[in-house]
Amino acid sequence: WKGEKKLIKYLLFDLDGTITDSADGITNSVAYALGKMGISEEKSNLYRFVGPPLRDSFMDFYGFDEKKAEEGVRLYREYYARKGIFENKVYPGIPHLLQACKAQGKKVILATSKPQVYAKQILEHFELAEYFDDIQGSSMDGSKVRKEDVIQSALLDNEITDMQEVQMIGDRKHDVIGSGKFGISCVGVLYGYGGREELTACGAKWIVDTVEDLERFLLSLQ
Repeated sequence: WKGEKKLIKYLLFDLDGTITDSADGITNSVAYALGKMGISEEKSNLYRFVGPPLRDSFMDFYGFDEKKAEEGVRLYREYYARKGIFENKVYPGIPHLLQACKAQGKKVILATSKPQVYAKQILEHFELAEYFDDIQGSSMDGSKVRKEDVIQSALLDNEITDMQEVQMIGDRKHDVIGSGKFGISCVGVLYGYGGREELTACGAKWIVDTVEDLERFLLSLQ
């Protein structure tokens, strides 16, 4: 990324696989939901649920129709709200990274497909909420679920009109594709749940390996 300086004022961060390592809580919640629906699954097959909208994943991976997918989401939340939400940990170096971005005058915004109510709880639990100017997530009623819907809300609520001033940070194709719909570039992180192949295939402009690499990259954006 050297030599490609641009004025970035707004940083849109994904949550799962970017800020926190949330795989245990998500996979345990999915396993609980599937178990209640009579489906036994290897834990290793459930990591694909980390990142994408939950309803879509039940439909894509198990062929559920909309009604059955909604039931899967309901059962997932039954476990997640009680226990799974905190089966989660912050990636080392993230608090320092967020602090450094704020010190540089950036506006830091969360844009996650996770329900907004859970996202706020997680950031408060891990004492990260203070670094975020805005927390955007999906709605529990299903009216705002996809990453592009969440990003659109972030843009509108923060009165952002120049997409060249925005940088998305995420670990899955949904982050790259969702931000791309608005002409926002995305840096993909490899320490999360999406691999290099997934991120490059959907057009990630930059890819970094570690939290330290990400911090160096973001601080290079003047």
